[in-house]
Amino acid sequence: MDTIDWNDFEKIEMRVGTILQVDDFPEAKKPAYQLTIDFGTEIGIKKSSAQITKRYSKEALIGKQIIAVVNFPKKQIGKFWSECLVLGAVNEDDVVLLSSDLKVANGLRIA
Repeated sequence: MDTIDWNDFEKIEMRVGTILQVDDFPEAKKPAYQLTIDFGTEIGIKKSSAQITKRYSKEALIGKQIIAVVNFPKKQIGKFWSECLVLGAVNEDDVVLLSSDLKVANGLRIA
């Protein structure tokens, strides 16, 4: 495993956001959702795709606070543009989303 220094870590903008909308993503190679996430007034609304259909229903995701990297460049997935990277613990094709155990303000930085 490569190591990073503190300056590298400080460049990563991990923020808390609340999922506002979840849509199916039938064009994705693996089962996925398209997420619309509110990161507060400073960052705003961002979209992401996430391969989390095995563990989460669309209804269970609405209102859920998650952790995402918000300073990656946009990535095109088919016709969809992903604007952030939702973080989760991955075990083969199963993903458990990283989240706060208490409700916090959208946009708070993870440090």
